[in-house]
This record gives sequence, C-alpha cells and structure tokens, in this order.
Amino acid sequence: MIFPRHCKEVGMAESAPYGEDQIYFLSRYLIRKFPDGTFETGNVSVDDKGGLLRGVREYKKISGPDETWLYPEKVILHDRADLIRKASESGERCTIFQGFDGHMTFVADPDPSVLLKVHIYDSKPPFPVLSETVKNLERTGIFGGLEIEFVHHIIDIEDIEADVYPCRAAGFDKTLDNDRLKGGERIAGCLTARQMVAEWYGEEAEFEFINICPLDLAEEEPFVARCCRSERSGLYTGERCGVAVHWGVSPKEISDAVYEAVSAWRRR
Repeated sequence: MIFPRHCKEVGMAESAPYGEDQIYFLSRYLIRKFPDGTFETGNVSVDDKGGLLRGVREYKKISGPDETWLYPEKVILHDRADLIRKASESGERCTIFQGFDGHMTFVADPDPSVLLKVHIYDSKPPFPVLSETVKNLERTGIFGGLEIEFVHHIIDIEDIEADVYPCRAAGFDKTLDNDRLKGGERIAGCLTARQMVAEWYGEEAEFEFINICPLDLAEEEPFVARCCRSERSGLYTGERCGVAVHWGVSPKEISDAVYEAVSAWRRR
C-alpha cells in the first residue's frame, strides 16, 4: 500500500507556470491531472538545494489514468483508516481524495489489514457514553495517525434476565438504588452492586449476581473499557492490554486512553 504520511508531501500538477522541471520543495508525491480530466500519481524526488521551487531529479509513476479515480466527495484527510476503507471499497487500484481545505492525497493498492483493531467495551442503558464519544472523535480524524479501526462491544443490560437492575437512571422498574430487596433476587450488577448489597443487607445475604462490568468482560485486545470504579482506571499490561476509563471521563481523556492503549500494545 502506498499512502503518503501527510498531504503536505503531495503536490498537484495541473499546470507548470514556472517550468515543467520545477516543483514545491516539500513534494514527495505528485498527482497529475490531464486535460481530459483523468489523473496519474507518482513518486518524485527534488534537488537538495534551492528555494521554494526546486528541480525534479526523478519521477516514477505509481498509477496511470486507467487505474486512478477521484473520490466524488470531500473528506477528512487525517482520518487515514476511513480513507483506506474507502479506497479498498472503490474497486480501483488508486483513489485520490480531496480534503475540505482543498489539499489532496491518495491511496494506492489499499490494504485494510494494516489497521489495528481497538476494542471498545461499554454498556447500555443508559447512554453508552464511551462508545458514542469514540465514534464522534473518530469522525474528527483525531486518531488518523494511529491507523486503527474500532470494534464496539456494547453490553445491553435490557437483554439480561434479572429481578433487579443497577440504577434508576437506566429506566428499569426495580433497581438497587430505589427498591428494598427481600433476598434471593437475581441482580444484574457489578462490583459496586455487590458492595451496595453487602453494606445494606450483610455479607451473608443470599443473592445471585450477573456481572455487567465492561472492564471485567473485556476479552479482546487492545481495549478501552468503561468502569464505574475510579480506582480501577488506568493502563493494564499484564494478562491483557488496554485502558480502563471512569464513567465520567471527558472526550480528551477518552482520546488519551485510546492513544495509551495502542502505544502499549505496539510496545509489546
């Protein structure tokens, strides 16, 4: 796969007012547009000395007009995973993309297998904040340089057959924080639910628990998982690799957690 690391390395050659052999000094790739509207891409090397425009030392074609096309919509150029997927789905050998700011790049011989799968573990109801925040952040291109894709694992608490559920914020009829228990109930909850029951009903009280904690259920790596226990937050690098985030973390902290999980995984 050929995918320039940054759009600033990609020059657009549609006209040559200063000569065919002059090119912007940062260019390492060229997109050439021909009068008939077709395109070609190539590698270019420039002279070491000179000003903003420098002489071309060598040009090597990557893709010709019969195997190159321009994606019809503007995209976020920093979302590299999205561009790799779009290029792979196009059926063409090389796809050229234009960003909202007018800059351009391309993906030749796209290979989605290079994308690292990062697993997001969350639960609902209520709203799966971690999962949805990751989706919103991904659309901004903030994870673009990582070349990752997300796999979302959402534990749907409504699918669990239980007598009692964690809290009234989720909209359940009978919850630990709103109803007295008689004993023997089947409780959908986590470590916090166990602690609440032990404190209110005693250590010897008999209840059946169904664990719904996303962190405890995180099996795929690397992962980012939500947990309601702040003391369990942070990086895990033992038997499994990932980061636990508290339920109240900010988008910035979630972004940092993704970067930390990916970095730890790639250091292994």
